[in-house]
Amino acid sequence: MVKRTFDFCSALGGLIVLSPIFLLAALSVKLSSPGAIFFRQVRIGRYGVPFRIFKFRTMRGDEPTSGPILTIGADPRITRVGHFLRTSKIDELPQLINVVLGDMSLVGPRPEVPKYVEKWTPAQREIILSVRPGVTGPASLQFRNQTELLAKYDDPEAAYETVITQEKLKLCEDYIRTGTLWTDIRLILQTAVSLFH
Repeated sequence: MVKRTFDFCSALGGLIVLSPIFLLAALSVKLSSPGAIFFRQVRIGRYGVPFRIFKFRTMRGDEPTSGPILTIGADPRITRVGHFLRTSKIDELPQLINVVLGDMSLVGPRPEVPKYVEKWTPAQREIILSVRPGVTGPASLQFRNQTELLAKYDDPEAAYETVITQEKLKLCEDYIRTGTLWTDIRLILQTAVSLFH
């Protein structure tokens, strides 16, 4: 209950304080290429319940739903504005809406698409899906440059499933077992610092 109250109040405050950035980002997306301002994609949330995540659209037209799920290296589908939004992580800010709605938490495991959740072991699903997914978390910070990392593999899809995902899940399991409100505050501050860098 304390975590949910903290999430709701912080996310609502963040939406208000960051509203000028939201407006500039929305205008940039709309003017840079045809299509919607927001990218909505089904992700798996707490207890395995699907929800639609909010992000600023960073790809051309309907391409976010027409190509590979993973973005690897200099993906040609990404617009110039989209590249900046992704690099700065501003594209992730609309997930504060998901936090206010109760789909997500500020800190937790990153929500995955159904395709990858189906490949988790029952034990992994039991613990990872026992909490709300997060906007940030230990795995998000460690794999902040995931697209560049995947580009180094001959088979990025296989590397994501067998190497990166497994490392992420271990980090998330450790967080779920030992995390506190102070852990969340520390991770939020680390995320803010990483954005400025």
